[in-house]
Formats: sequence, structure tokens, C-alpha cells
Amino acid sequence: MSAAEPRQPTPKAEKDRGRRRRLVGRVVNETRTDGRAQQTIVVEVIRRQRDPFYGKYVKHKKKFHAHDESNQYRTNDMVEIRACRPRSKTKRWEVVRLIERPPEV
Repeated sequence: MSAAEPRQPTPKAEKDRGRRRRLVGRVVNETRTDGRAQQTIVVEVIRRQRDPFYGKYVKHKKKFHAHDESNQYRTNDMVEIRACRPRSKTKRWEVVRLIERPPEV
């Protein structure tokens, strides 16, 4: 291998770079409105966790900023997001796929 030739990663390392965290949530803010950051959606993830003392299930909500390359996701869409490299100060997630879109009224 000469010094000018770039190294190629092995096929396995390129294909499988470890398990990235995936979450499912609902889009609460979209990019179609004026004044919003383009290619960014806000996804609210709700998880239920059992309270250690009382034993009841408590809802925990958290919002994540996710990268939407084609601006195709709308409010109330159920989407799956995946952790990725930092794209901005708040964006560390990207949208993988659309799970469910509510019917139009």
C-alpha cells in the first residue's frame, strides 16, 4: 500500500458501527411554519416508569431535537429517532422512519 492511497475501512466496520440508541416519539413541532429552523423537528418521547416507593406508573416526557433531511414529517406523526453525531448545539438525533401518521380531518 502506497502512502498516497487512502485506507479503506473493513466492510464489517463500515456496516456495523455499534448499536445506536433508538427512541419512538411524537412530533410536536415542525419546520413548515415560518421562523422555525429548517430540517429540525422536535420529538416528544413519553416513557412510563414505575415509582419505587408507591408502585404506580409515572409518565416521564422529554423533548429531543432531531434532524429531518427532507422536511417531510409533520406535527403528530409518530417517528423513530436514532442517536447520531452532534449536528448543532441541541441536535444529536436523526429521524429514521415514520411509524404512524394520523388521518387527515
